[in-house]
Amino acid sequence: MADNNNPGTTGGHGVEIHLEEVSKRYPGQQAPAVESVTMTIPAGETVVLVGPSGSGKTTTMRMINRLIEPTSGKISIAGEDVLALDPDKLRREIGYSIQQAGLFPHMTVGENVGMVPGLVGWSKQRIAERVEEMLDLVGLDPAEYTKRFPRQLSGGQQQRVGVARALAANPPVLLMDEPFGAVDPITRGVLQDELMRLQADLGKTIVFVTHDFDEAVKLGDRIAVLGERSKILQYDTPEAILTNPADDTVAGFVGAGAALKQLTLRRVRDIDVTEVPTAKVDEAPSALAERLGSRRGAIGLVLDRRNRPLRWATAREAGAVAALERAGRPVEDSVSLASTLQDALEAILTDDDGVAVVTGKRGEYAGVVDIDTVMNAIKALREENAEPDEAAVAGAGS
Repeated sequence: MADNNNPGTTGGHGVEIHLEEVSKRYPGQQAPAVESVTMTIPAGETVVLVGPSGSGKTTTMRMINRLIEPTSGKISIAGEDVLALDPDKLRREIGYSIQQAGLFPHMTVGENVGMVPGLVGWSKQRIAERVEEMLDLVGLDPAEYTKRFPRQLSGGQQQRVGVARALAANPPVLLMDEPFGAVDPITRGVLQDELMRLQADLGKTIVFVTHDFDEAVKLGDRIAVLGERSKILQYDTPEAILTNPADDTVAGFVGAGAALKQLTLRRVRDIDVTEVPTAKVDEAPSALAERLGSRRGAIGLVLDRRNRPLRWATAREAGAVAALERAGRPVEDSVSLASTLQDALEAILTDDDGVAVVTGKRGEYAGVVDIDTVMNAIKALREENAEPDEAAVAGAGS
């Protein structure tokens, strides 16, 4: 399945997964844990399995890479029957990321990330290059993190390493079992954004398990809402489930505030971002002050040498320091082009100046977004959603 001769990160080579009448029965239990699941997961899409605890969503996902052996049914990946493959080889060709990262504590970050490429026979030089590439891809400086041990990392950093390890051998499929469930809400949002950014670049087939419907809406191209024994209650796009839940159980998952949840269906890349004056960290403070001019309330950004946002500063703040690295206040929250409008709104509301920094694929500065821009997008979204209802009323009256 995986093209291990091509370790590049931009191949976009996700493959289709098909489950046909897949069931799992455990000895001594009268009812099956998973019963007759049939679904197709399209190549290159993120499909989220969401359901209550005990619904069998993790069991269903783990049968794909045979961490749990199905009792009956058929699972195919790229047309190959996984039950006919060597299970160890199968698992090396499928990325796997779990809650709390699952890193080996006695191995360095570099050794963790390079583990699967080593198992499939890559050379030491190729592994070293891949480790560096993958750490950079998930936003960790290889020079700083390669030799560290997991205990020296924060929870969010460990999850980033876990994702890097899962992607290191360039698998076509990535299975993610509540990977962000053990981190704080702010870090969780950042990691979700990072995953969306990576997926936009890589085009893997991702199967993602969560019990959080908001996370499912944010991340999924499609969502499978599961009931008992992994019965599929609805399998559709997030927008279709939000606007037309199949039954009361699905409506319960959607919960209150469905209109607000629709903010997660629009990305920052879909709206116009604006610009503020910027200066590189090694420029003279006077350079930023000049670009800001004398306009009251004007604020600019200090960027690092890789064009990533570091600090907010006014002309007065820039003029009061000898170096821009100490000007103003740090950029504490940002959104990426792949972030949702809900993420952008939250970042704007928590910022002192009501502006959120927008970053690109490698964390580079891409612009800013303010409350007016987001509110205009919300207004357009409401008008868009109202149009079908108005058309239906007009049709009923004719």
